[in-house]
Parts: sequence; structure tokens; C-alpha cells
Amino acid sequence: MKDNWFQRYVLPGFIFQSAVIGGAYGSGKELQEFFLGHGPVGGLLGMAVTMVVFSLVLMAAYEFARTFRLFDYRSFCKALLGRAWPLYEILYVLMMILVISVVGAAAGDILKDTFGLPAFVGTGAIMVLTALLVFYGTPAVEKFLALWSFVLYGTYLSFFIWHLVQNGADIFANLSGGEIGAGWIKSGIAFSGYNMAAIPAILFCIRHQHRRREAVIAGALAGPIAMVPAMLFFVAMIGQYDQLAAVGDNGPLPITVLMGALHGAGFFTYLFPVVLFGTFVETGAAMIHGVNERLDHTFAEKNINMPNWMRPVVAMLILFTAVILADAVGLTGLVAKGYGTITYGFLLVFVLPVLTWGVYLIWRADQRGE
Repeated sequence: MKDNWFQRYVLPGFIFQSAVIGGAYGSGKELQEFFLGHGPVGGLLGMAVTMVVFSLVLMAAYEFARTFRLFDYRSFCKALLGRAWPLYEILYVLMMILVISVVGAAAGDILKDTFGLPAFVGTGAIMVLTALLVFYGTPAVEKFLALWSFVLYGTYLSFFIWHLVQNGADIFANLSGGEIGAGWIKSGIAFSGYNMAAIPAILFCIRHQHRRREAVIAGALAGPIAMVPAMLFFVAMIGQYDQLAAVGDNGPLPITVLMGALHGAGFFTYLFPVVLFGTFVETGAAMIHGVNERLDHTFAEKNINMPNWMRPVVAMLILFTAVILADAVGLTGLVAKGYGTITYGFLLVFVLPVLTWGVYLIWRADQRGE
């Protein structure tokens, strides 16, 4: 069947967004940790830096994968890094466990804050739904991630408009009166650094691209697609800037504060947890599916079909490990301690090589007519 324009140009952006939104981004925790401290304007500028970096790296990575037909992270990193490729896998597995730990902790916190349910209910639901989705393979993962991205955009846009209507005066006052804190460029690069770790793992969607123009446009669009929901959420946070700054990182989740600031919008109390659960499943499924695709390619090299039962088993092993970590450290500790440690490793092992050596290999392939 012929690939359509959505699969070629837009789907890669939605797949990437699904991998990076995570529990902390979806609940506002990452945005608070990385950007709120730079002030309202400084936070938005930092997010703009992230968006530009995303697009630049995605354009190079998508075209590298398309040129050499590399659709799992093992093949991609072997072609890019040579014998050093296991460095990426080590960092990726650590980051995946960390991100899914954040997802599990945030799922539990949101159910507890919103409905008063025990935290294990949310965590358990995420595990079951994620394992079920990855069992059905790439087509099911692509369809769910694309569909839920539309749901996500509609919900975040409605949430943004509602806050603008009710709290617009506070939002504009904080934007116009706040100072731009130093370090927003560094935070924008740091936030992009660890999130871009997911790129080699979501290249299964690049099978739909056949020309350079498609890869470059898809990469350019993916940066805004990934960051627009975050920016909408952050603008809503700006209306509650003083309260969020006062409670600090150990206070309630930003989503909890924002829900409490709305009047007459009780339906959001039920809608947002459902949508966030979908985003948590998106993130877990996208990252774990990347591992399964890597294993599937390894089996294929030996002329063996990967057993279908292995996909949910791999998912459950990863999820159990992540949940144990989340329970031991907690959401705030995971975001504060884990991300900064791994970010610069990915900048050195993936981002810098793909923007230099990767671009050179693409150019060399052009010269050879490959």
C-alpha cells in the first residue's frame, strides 16, 4: 500500500512527541524543573531553543535513517558510531527506565490527587495498557500514537483557551512584568538533550519516507509538533506563576494547581487524567517498542522470527524495573537527579555525531550516488 502524506510528513513528528511528552512533561513537572525558574518569558525562550534544536537534529537523523534504511536503534547507532554503538544502548536503557519511572510515579500521583485512589492503581493500569499495545507491533503503535496525539492537541488547546479566558489578565501581567532569568539557553539545550535520546528508537516510522524532501520536512515539523503542547501548558502555568514558584518542586504537581485555578470547568477534572493516562501509555509504548524493534532486527539477522509473546514480556520486565525505581526515589527526585546526569552523555554520543559525522556520511553517499 502506498504511503500517504500523513505518514511521510506528520506521523514522525507525532511519534517523536509521543516519546518525549512523558509523565513529567504531561503533568508539568519537567516544565517546572527546567523552565519556570527562568521567569515567564525566559521559560518560553528556553522552550523555543528546545524546539529549534529538536528540528535540526531530527532533520539530520531522519535523513540518515532514510538514506541508509536504518529503522531500529541498533542498526542506526552501529552505522553512526561504529564499535562505540553500545554506549548509546547503555544510555538509552538507563534513560528509558528513568522516563518510565517518571510516567509511573506521575500516573499514581495524578490519580491520588484527582480521585483519591491509591497510587498503585494508576501505575498498574499504565503497565497493563502499555504491554497490551506493544504486543500488537508497529502498525498498532503507530495508529494509537497518531490518534492520541490528536486527542492531546484538542485537550491542551481547550485547556489553554479556558485558562486564557479566566486568567488572561494574570498571564499577561506576569509575561510583561517578569524578568528574564539567566541560563534559559542552557536549560533549553539540556531539555532537548535527554529527550532526543528517543530519536533512534522511534525510527520505525521512517519506513514511510522515500525522498530527502520528506525526511527534511518531517524533521522540521517534528520540533514544533513536540513542543507546542508544552508551550500551551506553560502559558497556562504563567497565570499561576507566583503560586507555583512559592510551593517549589516538592509541592503539588503543576497540573493539580492549574486544575484548581479553573472555575466552572469540572469536566477537566475527569478529562485531563484520562488524556494524561493516554500520553503516559504513548511514552512507554514508544520507548519500549524501540527495544522490541531492536530485538526483532537481531532475530531477523539470524533468520529467526521474534516470538510474539516476547514483546509484552520485555515490556513488563522494563515496567516492573521502572516502577520499583519510581517507588524508591519519587517523582521529584527522578526529575531532579536523573535527567541532568544522563543529558550530556546523549549530547556527546548521539547529537554531536549525527550533526557532524552523520551529515558527512549522507554527503558522501550523495557523491557516490548511493
